[in-house]
Amino acid sequence: MSTSPSPASVHSDPRPRWGPWWWLLAVLAGALAAPVGAQAPELEGRPLIETLRQGGYNLYFRHAATEWSQSDRVERPGDWTSCDPDRMRQLAAAGRQTAGAVGAAMRALAIPVGRVYASPYCRTVATAEALDMGPVTTTTDVMNLRVADHFGGRQAIARTARVRLATAPAAGRNDVYVAHGNLAREATGVYPGEGEGLVFRPLGGEAFEFVGRLGPEQWRRLAGTGP
Repeated sequence: MSTSPSPASVHSDPRPRWGPWWWLLAVLAGALAAPVGAQAPELEGRPLIETLRQGGYNLYFRHAATEWSQSDRVERPGDWTSCDPDRMRQLAAAGRQTAGAVGAAMRALAIPVGRVYASPYCRTVATAEALDMGPVTTTTDVMNLRVADHFGGRQAIARTARVRLATAPAAGRNDVYVAHGNLAREATGVYPGEGEGLVFRPLGGEAFEFVGRLGPEQWRRLAGTGP
């Protein structure tokens, strides 16, 4: 364009007394720990594009390539919105070009887009603007986990992201989110590369299915605008 138990009594036995029900508790714990995002048979290439043309999906993009010689220096709330390269890592010229090419490919492929959202980081907003798929609305629901302590912690941010991905867009449209790789991995279990788009089918609540992924080169190749 950053998440001490109290001391036990000296007389307590630290071993849990689960008795014969330990196996049932273990099964329930495993079920509760299971990821919310389901895994449908993954689509690729043309079948994935045809699916998106029908609308009804959420596209999650990680911001495009940034200037890694720069560093984030968040000292107070709101610093993450800075477009000053001396304060926050910014979108690189190559990243802006990549995002522009992806947006052009999406238009050439007739992908219908409803709303476009971005994390308030300058690099995510700049990526969303370069996609040029419509007005960009910023939301802290898809915030970088490095500043999650300002928003209730990592799990709170992961939950708001899951709710967003579980929410259906307007009929016949796909909503676009531009955010961060660390949040995608935490909330969905899928880690995108820079500028890569992940496709999710919303199921309501906090539930969704991961449908497929498209990197910048794939978008351009399918649109006939790249090698």
